Amino acid sequence: MMIPLLSLLVVMMVTVPATAANLVTVYRDGTLIELEASARKGVVVVPLAAGLLEGTLKVAPATGTKLLNVEIIPLPATGKNDNELDALLENRRRMEDRLQALATREEIFTAAAKSQGGKAPRKTKTNPDPLQTIRQGTDFAIAQLEAVYTARRRTEQEIKRIDAGIVAARKRVRTTGSSSARVTVTPANGTITVRYAIGESGWQPQYNLHLDGNGTARLMLTARLTRSYPGSSVRVSTASLTENHSATIPLPQSSLAAVTAFSLPLTEEQFQDGISTRFSGRITNNTQDYLPSGVGSLYRRGSYVGQFRFEGMSSGRSQIVRIGL
Repeated sequence: MMIPLLSLLVVMMVTVPATAANLVTVYRDGTLIELEASARKGVVVVPLAAGLLEGTLKVAPATGTKLLNVEIIPLPATGKNDNELDALLENRRRMEDRLQALATREEIFTAAAKSQGGKAPRKTKTNPDPLQTIRQGTDFAIAQLEAVYTARRRTEQEIKRIDAGIVAARKRVRTTGSSSARVTVTPANGTITVRYAIGESGWQPQYNLHLDGNGTARLMLTARLTRSYPGSSVRVSTASLTENHSATIPLPQSSLAAVTAFSLPLTEEQFQDGISTRFSGRITNNTQDYLPSGVGSLYRRGSYVGQFRFEGMSSGRSQIVRIGL
């Protein structure tokens, strides 16, 4: 099963002493991890985050260190998440059995209600008021049916909750594909640098679009980190992993940090203010960079007036931003 990146990075900080050289660069389609590790008795074991992209793992010796062997070792499964998944699956089977039992009860009491409703009232010494007896029988059968319907609704809700848990547990089980790198070096306290990429990005772009009223708009890009990277310097890039030569921007360890700002041409602008805001305008990406998609907030004269969806935009391309239209 795949160990979450954050957990692995915490393990790394324990297994491998953190240094200023530990660096995480977050691209729009993945994350590049680079860290230094010092050997003990000629061996260093570095846990690798799940989702490692094939061909990206590189181990480089520091000056004065020589690599003797690099071995990739799958991490053993603990069995904890397997047990959790088994328990959820068994619980779901029990819920399915209960639905079958409820279906049988429904058939029984539906037939009973019809039977009571179809009876001809006949007075007898033991049943002087047959109409009341029929009503009581019918009411009892309907009450039982209501109880069956309530139990079935609750059971179906429980199945939905269990299904969500099964999906999450299966994701955790798949994490067992994680591995570690066992590196043998000389001398016994040699130092190495490990670098590799995973196919999961750890940031989400957000935009603030400020209307200048002069045919241009200021587009401010901020990065919301979706996870923390203890002991590492973090950089972010709007490029993809295959374009890792592009400039990266250092970020503080915070959940939201400014990346950069652009002054973009704005045409076909329409703005109506009132109880609700209506805006439409075409912006053009006049930069050399790709601007990834994200949530956008619109500002006019310093005031927030609405939110829009910013679609990804390549250099030289344009798109229409709309609010309320």
